[in-house]
Amino acid sequence: MIKAVIFDMFETLVTLFEGRTYFSENIAYDVGVPMDEFRREWHKNEHERTIGIYTMEEGIALTLKNLGVYSEEYVQLAAGKRRAALGDTFSHIPVESLRLLEQLHEKGIMTGLITNTFSDERDMIRACPLYPLFDVAMISYEQGLSKPDPAIYHAMVKALGVKPEECLYVGDGGSRELYTARDVGMHAVQCTWFHDRAFEPHIPCPLLDEFPHADRQEDILEWIDDKD
Repeated sequence: MIKAVIFDMFETLVTLFEGRTYFSENIAYDVGVPMDEFRREWHKNEHERTIGIYTMEEGIALTLKNLGVYSEEYVQLAAGKRRAALGDTFSHIPVESLRLLEQLHEKGIMTGLITNTFSDERDMIRACPLYPLFDVAMISYEQGLSKPDPAIYHAMVKALGVKPEECLYVGDGGSRELYTARDVGMHAVQCTWFHDRAFEPHIPCPLLDEFPHADRQEDILEWIDDKD
């Protein structure tokens, strides 16, 4: 019996491909650095940005210093454009995502969030209408842990007071999240309802034939009913 459904955030409950987008290639253009060169340096501190060692502004500043193009104006330009793009994401939360969380609660099923996020994304998540609908939220920037580390999954199970086999994990599949969910004993479903929005090189995960797919948010409820 499923007692809890644990969600990823990006490309699961919301999509970064709503409205304006602002990715590494956009920062590279704004600071006048070749895209490949910028990306190599940018990804060097990605993990530290994800687990709360650096804020987004600090990560941008470190990258620009290592590239020899640092200025506070560039830092604020990039950070501001990221916030604007995230604003589009969180001002267009699909009603289907909100309703899914509400319906799970109506069925007596708990909800959790495990998400890899940077500081600016954390701020948006905490302020958005989805956040109060989670019984437990584990945000990598706050936890000092990120997917696919099994420790964050085990922490979620403990916080919810359930067994892994009583949990369904729902995500687009980025960061090998579905594999770890399965490895720790959870059921895992790959959501595909945002899959056609992403573009290269920012497609978080290809379709994975080894996991069941959910093409609509309501498919999650049907999957749970089939398991009961």
